[in-house]
Amino acid sequence: MTTQLTTFTRAGLEFDVVDSGPSDGPVIVALHGFPQTATSLQPLTALLNARGYRTVTPNQRGYSPGARPAGRLAYRVPELVDDVVALIADIDRGPVHLVGHDWGAMVAWSLAAARPELVRTLVTVSVPHPGALARSMVSSDQLLRSYYMALFQLPVLPERVLRARPARLDAALAKTGMSAEAIARVHSEIVDSGALTSALNWYRALAFTTRRTVTKRVTVPVTHVWSTGDTALNRRGAELTGDYVTGDYRLAVLDGSHWLPEERPDELATLIADRVESLPG
Repeated sequence: MTTQLTTFTRAGLEFDVVDSGPSDGPVIVALHGFPQTATSLQPLTALLNARGYRTVTPNQRGYSPGARPAGRLAYRVPELVDDVVALIADIDRGPVHLVGHDWGAMVAWSLAAARPELVRTLVTVSVPHPGALARSMVSSDQLLRSYYMALFQLPVLPERVLRARPARLDAALAKTGMSAEAIARVHSEIVDSGALTSALNWYRALAFTTRRTVTKRVTVPVTHVWSTGDTALNRRGAELTGDYVTGDYRLAVLDGSHWLPEERPDELATLIADRVESLPG
């Protein structure tokens, strides 16, 4: 019988894992985004578990208390990818179905591009392929929407402001459509737990992203999901994403805010199941 995971380790770091659903079901690894943890994916994973899927959701680097290395270099994309590679090795069930939301989507894109033998299908939510995102910066209003990424490059100051003025953080998140319950979890799971600086370091490490990471195409079957009310990401990046997928590709558009795993879990679970079940056999 398969043993379900509670943690996994890599390079001296210990990551917390939520492993749920039937242990012998098809494995879906689901990756959360910023500023959230695996908790944000529970409405979605519960529905997938009910459909017979086993879901494995880690608290990623910087979010797990035992995996918060110092310095932005520790949060480069290859490190984030290799963490998930180690998780897949611990699951030991062969290639997995991969789902990512927000920053989790960026990690998922990069993993599928670099290690396609580990990924059976890919569903990305909100964040398009990194190459498509880069192109959308110069062909739409995406650069203006991404202003906060520049602010996060400043050392120390962003987290000091967010801790000192929690109402400002609440207002910014509410403006994106995040629910009051989810905002409360940002305070308890990110700000109060000491994860804020390490979470921001994901953005601070972007300066070290290589061109190959941005442009490498994905060969596995992909569904990309974009939402009409996403204030952070416009439709241009979603439309360009198909240029970076050589396998079967679908673009799905849902009504809703950026926070689809909590806001539209039923529709998202159906899209994931449809992608998984699209494989022959």
